[in-house]
Amino acid sequence: MASRDDIKFLSNPKIGQKRDKYCRFKRFGIKYIDYKDPDFLLQFVNEQGKLLPRRITGTSLKYQRKIATSVKRARHLAMLPYLTDQLK
Repeated sequence: MASRDDIKFLSNPKIGQKRDKYCRFKRFGIKYIDYKDPDFLLQFVNEQGKLLPRRITGTSLKYQRKIATSVKRARHLAMLPYLTDQLK
């Protein structure tokens, strides 16, 4: 019988395995989300300028609300655009 090292996979064997989602704010102890840091806030916005949902980013509800508020404040101060074709 062939061992696992002898078998050559046609695709990645890790496809379909679930990665554990975690809230990066709880893990790294971030208490305050700065609305004046647009480079950090771009991680939570897609190419069209929309906020990414919690199920994709993995943030907790408490910090997702803070992110939403910070992005809205940054948009109001013209640090982030409201709409765009290709943001990233």
